[in-house]
Amino acid sequence: MTDSKYAFVLLDGEDGSVTMCQHRYVDDILKRFEMEECKAVASPVGVSSRLMSSNDARKIDVPFREVVGALMHLTTATRPDIAYAVSFVSRFMENPQEEHWVAVKRIFRYLQGNKMH
Repeated sequence: MTDSKYAFVLLDGEDGSVTMCQHRYVDDILKRFEMEECKAVASPVGVSSRLMSSNDARKIDVPFREVVGALMHLTTATRPDIAYAVSFVSRFMENPQEEHWVAVKRIFRYLQGNKMH
């Protein structure tokens, strides 16, 4: 039997606990979106983060929808700790601006420091 590429189960012999982990998937998306060298942060959302919708017609050239989709997959499988942050940034998928992209990168920075959550 081989390990699943993205999800596996950890068994703790001490207390008999079972833990699901997707650290390989986290590594994969960090690499795919060129964030594997980012500096870790302690929380997925900044304390003073106040993002607003914009009517600005300028589009930023980033894979915003693809990134949010990858993060949503992670939240539904094993990472409820980032669910609020991902839900928050997903509101801006229609017209993402630079500040929304910065918020997404903060989620990546949080994942960088918490791969085995």
